Parts: sequence; structure tokens; C-alpha cells
Amino acid sequence: MDVISLTQELISYNSINPPGNEEGIARYTGALLETNGFRTIYIPYGDNRLHLVAEKGLSSHKPPLVFSGHFDTVPLGEKSWSIDPFAGKAEDGRIWGRGSSDMKGGLSAMICASVESFRESEPEGGIRLIITAGEESGCMGVQHLAGVWNDPGRARAVIVGEPTANLPATGHKGALYLNAVTSGITAHSSMPDLGVNAIYKAAEAILRIKDLTFEAERDDLLGFPTINVGKISGGLNINSVPDHAEFTVDIRTTTKTIHEEVLERLKNELGSGVAIEKLIDLKPLKSDESDPFVQMVYDICGVKRSDEEFPKAMTFLTDGSVLQKLYDNVPVIILGPGQPALAHQTDEYCFIDKLEQAVAIYKRIIELR
Repeated sequence: MDVISLTQELISYNSINPPGNEEGIARYTGALLETNGFRTIYIPYGDNRLHLVAEKGLSSHKPPLVFSGHFDTVPLGEKSWSIDPFAGKAEDGRIWGRGSSDMKGGLSAMICASVESFRESEPEGGIRLIITAGEESGCMGVQHLAGVWNDPGRARAVIVGEPTANLPATGHKGALYLNAVTSGITAHSSMPDLGVNAIYKAAEAILRIKDLTFEAERDDLLGFPTINVGKISGGLNINSVPDHAEFTVDIRTTTKTIHEEVLERLKNELGSGVAIEKLIDLKPLKSDESDPFVQMVYDICGVKRSDEEFPKAMTFLTDGSVLQKLYDNVPVIILGPGQPALAHQTDEYCFIDKLEQAVAIYKRIIELR
């Protein structure tokens, strides 16, 4: 087994979410780890969907290092691909395909590093791999896993293999995803005075959101919270007054914002005419840069303390938000070989040298942690 061929094999599984269909890739990965002495646990997540937990070398003396990843990928998109998105073609120092950067390349590097580490020595405390289904839908999978997993054990730290080009990040913003609904009274469009236009209500609400501020102080890692309306729908046909409209609200939060207070503020701003449903509620991820584990990873990755890029935060959500809470606020570092800018893109690829470098980095972390 090597990281190149394993990445190609994982890319060959179509695990686009929706619908996910992660069972096949989970069974393959689990069988591979079982062959190398790992104990595996499969946790169902709907039809043809599985989470995988794999452990080896655990002891009562020291908590294991946890590696976190996900099996699913986003859809291919509207734009045509110039290569087969499931072939895992290796060319020009790159492996191409859906999930190569986000994050089947990262999964492969974590698996290879974990297996190889036990061939060379017995990592103290052992290793636990947590690989989820349903991450791309807003980390719903890991929330399900945390709710049904009876014995998650302990952890020394968590490495999340999302794409960072092998540069360690110590946090990301939280997310409060909402769906807002407005109601009206339908009528013929030639007599709009007889109806109440739900789209107008939604438009007025959106304009109020546009100028909403949270009056939060700046987080030294995550900056300021943000808000965005990303989707709107309503009405049935051109010649009717619409009696229903809805839109989504995406609020990205920091450690300086409290979700319950943000939601209450929004409800008060929009009033009783807008019904708000909570879709996703994930707290920010933030690890203490001074923690010895974080400092060790910095050294392994060659981070200079004077580098203005660090501490580094990522713009996207990860399963690390849930896992940090599950494991009592242990250090969580986002660190993977993929290219962040290529996640979810057409003709996605991952550099082969980054994959090989990630294996070496992960092995060094396992050895020294």
C-alpha cells in the first residue's frame, strides 16, 4: 500500500453527497485497516451509508491520537470536467478527481501513516481514525456519530485532514444556518390589493439582515462574525400573489459571539412575521497556540514563530468542531495535503508531493506526540 495508489482507489468510489453512498468506500477502508491489525467499528447513517472508527494500540496509560476525515464529496457541478472525475489519473505530479483534495488524499495519507507507524514501532497510546459519512451537508454526519456512539473514549489531540496544503491551522468559525419563512395571502396578480405578498415580506426582511451587525469584539484568530443570505425561493406562477417565500441565512461566528444571543437578536430584528428554523448549529473551533502539541506540530511543519500567517484559521467548517467538544476541548489541528482553493472545484487535483509529505508529517506527529 502506498499513498498514491490508495488515493486513486478511494477516488474511484462515487461518494457524492447527496446521496453519499459511503458504505462501499467505508467497507473497503475498514477491510484494509483490519488487515493491518486495526479494530473497526461501523456505525450506520441511513441507507447505504456508514461511519467508520478504526483503532489500534490503545492503552489505559495514555490517550490515543485521533485522525479525523470524511468519505463523502460534493457533486461534480454544472461545468464539464476535462478528465474522468473517478479515475484518479496521475499526471504532471498530480492526482486528479473528485475528492482528491477534499479529502480522499488526506484520508489516504492518514491511513498510510497510521499503518506504517505500527510497522516501525508501537506508538504509545495508539491511534484512532474517525471517518464520517455526511460531512459535506454541514457536518451532520459527525453530529449523528457523536449522538449515537456509546464509547468515544479519550483523545490526546485531533488531526483533521481537510485541505490546508500541509500548513497547520488551529481554528475555523462556527456556523449558524437558518431557514426563514414568510407567509401571505394569495390573489390574482391583477388584483394584488386583495392579497398579501410573501415575497415582499421576505425582501424587506433580507434588507434588514443586510445591514445587521453583531457588535462583537474581534477574535484574535477568527476575526469578526459574518452574515449572508444564500438562497431564496417563493411563488408558484407569474400571475398570482405569492403566499409563501423562504430564504436561508448563513451566520459565521467566533468565540466572541453566543449563538443563542445571535438568534434572539435576529428574531427581534425580523419580527413575528418571519418564522425561523435552525438548520445547523456548530460552535467555532479554536485551539490554544501555546499548547505543547500545537507547538510540536508547528515544529514538524517548519512553521516559524515570526511568520505573520500564523496562527492560521480556515474559512470552511470541519468535523473538528464537534470532536473538540466530544473530547473535552483537546487541541484540534486542521492539517491535510489537499489544496484549499481546489476544494469543490471542477478538475480537482492534489499534488503528489504534498501527499507524500503529509504521510511523513503524520508519522512524525505520531512518533513525537
